[in-house]
Amino acid sequence: MPPPPASATRDDLRRLHLINALFARLTGDDLYLARQIQEAIAFSLAELETQTREHPEFAARYDAAFTAAAARLLSTFFAGQPGQGFYHWDALSTLSSATPLFARAELMAGLKRLASHREATLLVTNLRAAFLPADQRETPRRRREYDEALTYVRDLAAARSRPDADLRLLFL
Repeated sequence: MPPPPASATRDDLRRLHLINALFARLTGDDLYLARQIQEAIAFSLAELETQTREHPEFAARYDAAFTAAAARLLSTFFAGQPGQGFYHWDALSTLSSATPLFARAELMAGLKRLASHREATLLVTNLRAAFLPADQRETPRRRREYDEALTYVRDLAAARSRPDADLRLLFL
């Protein structure tokens, strides 16, 4: 059997580090355990993975599905943890989600849900894709808007969370 292409191993390694970072409380930086979680997610996406092997242009779709599956699993994990809060905001959930007005409303709803928890995680996905789409050129204006959105989310989370709370902000 020939070895996998270098891009496949690079993508697997990137996904492994993603899982290890997302599930650090569960894995304790144990890459073997993170690898098992990664393989379980990949198993649930086996059909899409097969299609991606046959059609490499589906790679972005596979990455999006992998990230969404990891976010669902993380949500399930935190739901079973007493005293742990979790909120997932997808900047591409609607066409207007990433605009400042709608982002504020959606993030404030999430931060209100997290306010009662001493430890909480706010997962933000697809923010980069909302401002810097892969199929469009990265312009200085788009890059500036993306940087401003990152700063906005960080500042809003810091201003609207309890001072004694341990809020982890994760961007995917």
